[in-house]
Amino acid sequence: MPSNSNAVKGDAGNPGVCPGCGASHTVEEIQGALKTCTSCGYHYRMEPLERLGYLVDPGSFAEFSANLRSLNPIDLAGYEEKLSEAEAKARMKDAVITGSCTIEGNPLILGLMSFKFMGGSMGSVVGEKVSRALIRGAEEKLPVVIYTTSGGARMQEGIFSLMQMAKTSSAVAELDKAGLPFFIVLCDPTTGGVTASFAMLADVAIAEPGALVGFAGPRVIEGTIRQTLPEGFQRAEFQQDKGFVDLIVPRREQRRIISTLIDLHKPYPDTEGFKRKREYGV
Repeated sequence: MPSNSNAVKGDAGNPGVCPGCGASHTVEEIQGALKTCTSCGYHYRMEPLERLGYLVDPGSFAEFSANLRSLNPIDLAGYEEKLSEAEAKARMKDAVITGSCTIEGNPLILGLMSFKFMGGSMGSVVGEKVSRALIRGAEEKLPVVIYTTSGGARMQEGIFSLMQMAKTSSAVAELDKAGLPFFIVLCDPTTGGVTASFAMLADVAIAEPGALVGFAGPRVIEGTIRQTLPEGFQRAEFQQDKGFVDLIVPRREQRRIISTLIDLHKPYPDTEGFKRKREYGV
């Protein structure tokens, strides 16, 4: 398991002091509250293995596509070293893990991204694993849930990274064609090519409170248009107000909400009700 203490320290800049309200807490208090501030609800960044602990039914997660590793498709100098460093830092083989599991007894396909692994950037392996998860959902008639956190495409892989946007979007279409629901949980931050592809194609878009969700970052936009952006620009609450996010769900409620959404989207294919809905375009 990744160290929560390191994650809290790196996120807040000062362990025990909330960057949202300035309240002082012990690291243990923050950990016990699922890495949120007990005073204002600020959500610290969280890694995939930490999320499994509160989200899925105990012992139900079975990882697949686990052995995929990035190569160096454009022979970029130093890229192999960066991958090795990222693997040691995140304790993952790339920026996403995927697997099957149950949440409150409901079976599903789950993907969890890591910002620690090169900023959660989407290279060929991330695109492949996300696409496989979506296709597996279609084949096994299971809903798919993906937690996103990313700085965008992994430019160290050049055009191969940009191709993943089309690839993952196509896989979402296959899941939709099979009549299966797709849920996204947008975590801080979700930007760039991930936002511009599969992260905005879900049937229901959930966001964690305060998560930064957009394409380019606020500083880049301000520098381009030479205007001051409104307060809270691109945060989850702003995006919900503009219609890009459906629900803002704190961590303590995510397990219940995801389970409820899965229940609400039943029945799955091969039922008469579903066939009638498809026939009449509902």
